[in-house]
Amino acid sequence: MYGLGLIKGLGITLKNILFLQRRNTTQYPDRKASIIDLAKLDNKNFISYAFTNPMKTLKSMMGMIVISDKVEQHPRFRGEEFSWYEERCTGCASCAKFCPLGIIKIVTDQTGKNYAEGQNYDIETFDIDIGRCMFCGLCVEACPYDALHMGSGFEEGQYKRNDLVIDVERLKKAEKKPSHWFRPQLEQKDDYSPFDEEIAWDKVGRHQKPSKKDLKNKWIRK
Repeated sequence: MYGLGLIKGLGITLKNILFLQRRNTTQYPDRKASIIDLAKLDNKNFISYAFTNPMKTLKSMMGMIVISDKVEQHPRFRGEEFSWYEERCTGCASCAKFCPLGIIKIVTDQTGKNYAEGQNYDIETFDIDIGRCMFCGLCVEACPYDALHMGSGFEEGQYKRNDLVIDVERLKKAEKKPSHWFRPQLEQKDDYSPFDEEIAWDKVGRHQKPSKKDLKNKWIRK
């Protein structure tokens, strides 16, 4: 029927105009709290809350009280940051080789230390240009020693393009909160959440090979 799509579209517009509750916009990460918001947090009626908390009521009317809203994220979320463990990195540059955009730059220096463990390399340069990164995760998949992980944060906005290049010093100082993405060994840790705490380098290695009994119980006997 001709004109039916126009009527449906106008119907949505009328709903947004007539029903005031549909005008609510969730602000992130902070929003100004009204008296009703503060009363809901204390499980009280906003009238009684105004009488019992006059100062907070006045501040909320002036827009001086802010509530932080946290958007729930999945542990496998791939953020705009990387968690790099220097203790696990050998400088093999597999991440740079497999990057389809060529945004990872690694420069190593052969030190000659620890001959019993083979040749070690000091990583002088480790740059990741997140301004060009599409966060495909191939660098994380290619790392043979689980030294590089996708991070769990995403607020990495900068005013200058050059500041979007994460250098080796920023990688060292960054919080070690790797995402569960492509890391089954982290998903098996019930006591670890990428949004709550950091995790040490010796606890992020790959999971152990399952025994034949575990394989039968998990897959064959289901």
